[in-house]
Amino acid sequence: MPVNPELQGRVFAPTDPYLVGREKVREFGRAVFATNPINHDPAAAAAAGYSDIVAPPTFAVVVQESTLAQLLAEPDAGIDFSRVVHGEQRFSYSRPIVAGDELTATLSVTSIKTLGGNAMVTAESSIVDQAGSHVVTASSTLVVRGDA
Repeated sequence: MPVNPELQGRVFAPTDPYLVGREKVREFGRAVFATNPINHDPAAAAAAGYSDIVAPPTFAVVVQESTLAQLLAEPDAGIDFSRVVHGEQRFSYSRPIVAGDELTATLSVTSIKTLGGNAMVTAESSIVDQAGSHVVTASSTLVVRGDA
């Protein structure tokens, strides 16, 4: 089944809030070899002006993942996960993510293009904090391979 072109413009329900834990930030930091002390040490983060340790910039994928799961589970999407390759990832921050943030993400499908039997699905996850203020927009392009 091909990717449903009517997905373009679809906006999904906001995810349940994600509480950013200090240990999750540290684990992620170790996984991506983040060596800046503000990613691990609350005193270093406080000295730099943050309320708690700061997540590395790509940490937003942890929150974004639940929105992409909504897209992949959509019954009429026509997206076979076994044929998906991650094509591109971008982040646009209003402020860094810090431990203690409670983040909610809303996915919108911004573009669907077909090329040579493959589909390129671009989606943006707008991530806001507990006050509703924008923190980051995570944009992903998924390449869905055709049957060729």
